[in-house]
Amino acid sequence: MDTASAFALSGPLAVGFAALGSGIGLGIAIGSAIEAIGRQPEASGKILTNMIIGAALIEALTIYALIVFFIVYGRT
Repeated sequence: MDTASAFALSGPLAVGFAALGSGIGLGIAIGSAIEAIGRQPEASGKILTNMIIGAALIEALTIYALIVFFIVYGRT
């Protein structure tokens, strides 16, 4: 396997793993938020606000991985 084909395989795999990790993290975060709302419905506003901020930060990591992939892919 030459370098070009190794890069062609590893780049999309890395972005896929980043998306997989993001999906797992979002699932855990949202599941915990729903459970917390079930326990304390009166605090749902605060819980949802914190969950949305956390979800945005988790998604940002995946977007950063995609941007880095395109930057590196554009240089080769």
